[in-house]
Parts: sequence; C-alpha cells; structure tokens
Amino acid sequence: MIERIYVAATSQHVGKTTSTLGLVHALRKKNINVGYCKPVGQQFLDLENYQVDKDAFLFSGVMDFELVSDIHSPVILGKGATANYLDDPSHQNYPQKILKAKEVLEDNYELVVYEGTGHPGVGSVCDLSNADVAELIGGKVILVVEGGIGNTIDKINLSLSLFRSKNIPILGVIVNKVRPEKQDKVHKYVKKYLVKQKLPLLGVIPYDKTMAYPLLHTVKSAVNGEVMANEHNLNNQVANTIDSSLMELEELTNYEHLMLIISSRKLPGALKKIREFEMYNNFKRSPLSGIILTYHKFIDEASRQYIDEHEIPVIHTQMDTYGAVMKISRIEVKINPRTPWKIHRAEELISEHVNLDLL
Repeated sequence: MIERIYVAATSQHVGKTTSTLGLVHALRKKNINVGYCKPVGQQFLDLENYQVDKDAFLFSGVMDFELVSDIHSPVILGKGATANYLDDPSHQNYPQKILKAKEVLEDNYELVVYEGTGHPGVGSVCDLSNADVAELIGGKVILVVEGGIGNTIDKINLSLSLFRSKNIPILGVIVNKVRPEKQDKVHKYVKKYLVKQKLPLLGVIPYDKTMAYPLLHTVKSAVNGEVMANEHNLNNQVANTIDSSLMELEELTNYEHLMLIISSRKLPGALKKIREFEMYNNFKRSPLSGIILTYHKFIDEASRQYIDEHEIPVIHTQMDTYGAVMKISRIEVKINPRTPWKIHRAEELISEHVNLDLL
C-alpha cells in the first residue's frame, strides 16, 4: 500500500488545496486512516506562541485532529527566512524538522497526505523545493494542473522534470478547473500525452464557479472597508457584483448572492429597483448579499429600513466605484474555514471526477 502521497501543483491557484481536501475525504471514505502535513508553509497564522500554515489550520478542522505546529506545519518560510538561511543554513534544521513530523505521523496513520507549496520550484532557495521535500519524505507525487490542452501539457512537462531529476515516482495527474464543455476534449488529449509518459490521468475536474465566490469578509479587506451595518453576515458569499449602471430588471433575473457597489446618493434609487425586482419575481428575500458604499458615509432612512429588514451587510470604502470594482475583481479566492460549502463541494468534485483506483 502507498504510505505517503505528496500533492504538488504546476503553479499557484490551480486548486491544490481543493484537490487535497477531496483526496483526503475520498481516502477516508475507503476506511483508510489518513494523516495530513503541510511540510513547508508560506502563508501562516500566529496562534499564541507559535505559527502554523493556513492550510494546516484548515485541515485540522476538516479532519478533526489536534493541530500541532511541529507535526502538521513543521517549516514556515516567513519574512526574512530565506535571507537567514542563505546566511547560515546549519542553524535552521529544516530537513530534521520535516523528518521528525514524518516519523510521528507515519507511526499513527496508515497513509499520510503531504501538501506542497506553490509551484514545484518554490522553496528552492532553502533547499526545500517541492521535489526536495518529496524526496526527503519518500513521497509519491500527484500533480495538479489547471485545465486546457497545449498550455496544460507544457506545464505538466516542465513540472515533472524537477521531480524526475530526483527519480521521484509520479502517481498521476489531476486536471482541474476545466470548462465543462471542453471536459471530454481535454480528457482525450491530455490522456494521450500522459500515455506516452507512462502516467495515469487520475481525473479531469470541471470548473465550478461557486468555488470562486469570495466572502464579504474578504471583500472588506480588499477595499479597506469599514462595516456600517450587519457585521454578523460578513460570511455571505458573493456570486456577482452590480452597480447602478446595471440596475435593470432583465439584468437581475438570473442572479442571487449579488453585491451592490454604489454611492450613497444613488442607493435609494437602486434599492427601489431591487424591490421591484423582488415583486416581479415574487421573491421573499433580497438578492443582495452585501452592499459596498462608496464616497459619502451616509444611509437614508428608507434604505436603512430595507437593509435592516434583510440583514444586509454594508461596507463603506474611501475608494470610488471603479476603484472598488477593480480591487474586488483581483481577489484570489482560497478555501478557508469560513467557506464550509466549498469544502463540501471540493469533496464532491474529487469523488465524482477522480479515479483513485488508478493509484
């Protein structure tokens, strides 16, 4: 039986954590006692007297284990870490920390899933590239790549070269975020390439737009906003954004979880149209998950009543409407403990589209 899987990705934001969540869930459904480790982390949380990678924190909640930084997140490459390592590598003991975590985990689990960091070369400056770490732990690699054909194959080839230079076994490839109408075509041609490489295509996962929905809490940070109303609903998800130029009924009929970006001067007219939309569609609730208020920090009485009735969070930003829209459009959405529906959906996508029997 495979004792350790190392999940790597061809680049950032291709769905490595999503795929790892789904893999862990699917393996546990097969009654395998699965452990988790993020050997090298970059984005971390400060918890009392120690630091832990954000993904390790997420998995501790999903898998219900007691989070121990030395075991589940042994190395954090925070600010200044690379310079300190280059000055004196001997003081860091990075490999020893990872091997200690490996020993503890593999004494307690049948199989351990190790999650990589960024693209395969990340960590090279500290001799901790994904390939270095996979070699250190004796892991077998599952490679996650974003969907397509030509560009996808190029990225697979480039990424595999780093692992193959160290003779690290490759268990297979998962192609993620594929446009549903292209799924069969991508499967056909990527598999054709992988057959020549003597590698299995484990699965082709369709793009699911709900996985890209940000939370209002994330939006608030992006626009450097201040909450004016209903802070308790900042975990509302945002499927789409609208402004006053798109406030026509025919533009709204196919949407929910909308975020309205508007100035306080135009807010009353916009909410009047929203009410008309509700009546037109016989909706009992508002389609708005939140409002971003630009320019003046003012809410008129009629708008306030509507906002309070539907418990809509309102965030004020000093940015203008265009600036707020641009900031929000650049948000990189990550799975986190505030998005349980994404965790559940990740598990479903892997179960439906990845063939673990090929392992």
